[in-house]
Amino acid sequence: MAEIASSHRVRTVRRLRPFASTIFAEMTALAVTHDAVNLGQGFPDTDGPRAMLDVARQAIADGVNQYPPGPGTPELRRAIAADRAARYGLEHDPDTEVLVTVGATEAISAAILGLVEPGDEVLLTEPYYDSYAASVALAGASRRTVPLARAGSGFVLDVDALRAAVTERTRMLVVNTPHNPTGMVYDDAALAALAALACERDLLVLSDEVYEHLVFDGRRHRPLASLPGMAERTVTVSSAAKTFNVTGWKIGWALGPRELIDGVRAAKQFMSFVAGAPFQPAVAYALTHEQPWIAAQRDDLQRRRDLLSGALADAGFGVLDSAGTYFVCADITPFGATDGVAFCRTLPERIGVAAVPVSAFVDDPQQWNHLVRFAFCKRDDVLLEGVRRLRSLREHG
Repeated sequence: MAEIASSHRVRTVRRLRPFASTIFAEMTALAVTHDAVNLGQGFPDTDGPRAMLDVARQAIADGVNQYPPGPGTPELRRAIAADRAARYGLEHDPDTEVLVTVGATEAISAAILGLVEPGDEVLLTEPYYDSYAASVALAGASRRTVPLARAGSGFVLDVDALRAAVTERTRMLVVNTPHNPTGMVYDDAALAALAALACERDLLVLSDEVYEHLVFDGRRHRPLASLPGMAERTVTVSSAAKTFNVTGWKIGWALGPRELIDGVRAAKQFMSFVAGAPFQPAVAYALTHEQPWIAAQRDDLQRRRDLLSGALADAGFGVLDSAGTYFVCADITPFGATDGVAFCRTLPERIGVAAVPVSAFVDDPQQWNHLVRFAFCKRDDVLLEGVRRLRSLREHG
């Protein structure tokens, strides 16, 4: 039996072996074992707007339960295009330039698989969302990474390092703002620098903007595709998951010029074929009618960010700035700790709180080992209990 098990373990193709398990599953299991408040995983524990949920229920009752059109229902594609035009002045043909996907993760994978050749390079800034690296591996491409640079209590884009990392083989640049896991939001100067580099080196750009509505302190999200020269080379990815608290619905989308969306669709249609039928009219409704809910949700998340950041500071962490997303990062060195993985593995048992090490989002963990990520997208009672436990950390040593 041991020999069979050993043989089974090595059957995963070599390029995917590094992704066979994740730190997120491990931290969640530890949270369950120790009945910990799970501030590691980035999903909310409250539902989205009631009227949106009612539309989904009615769609099921009305028999909207079979395959929808492959690119997504026309009403959802029109709603996505209209929302993009109203918010940012960016026009997309809903018939040819909008593709509904099974969440943003599928849109990301399909964009890389459909637009990057084996042997090409994909340039990432790190920390990066973990699916990027797996998608690059699936495509048979190679990744190059450039770390964000520390600046005060936050991060900035290292434009010179990014420019130096581009080679003749670089095909695509992946951009994520608002940024998971740091909560950084790229300012106009950073976006202009990225656009200039992409245009100068003729790079395709995959712009992951799933947290576009969760930007705090009066900031506004600016899509990379809105900059000069970028509309024709950018695939923009977003979703309903973080905007409307429906991470389990898996309704995402990709937008861009037809020639790029054709490539995304070519890969996507053989991955899942279609996204969930009864959820699509509900998301179309929400995009059209629930703008006040989005604003209220953003303001509430800002309040929760402040609550958690304050608790982390009170507990002794070095708290970093978070300008958007669900996340705040914290420095564990004030506790005499430098290994974020070990710190997070013991935290659920020590005080009953789960977090995620930032080193799980990078290729070279050395400069990131001292940082951990906490999520504040939880109900008030859950967050307050997590805050209470975090403040006891000094007592536990």
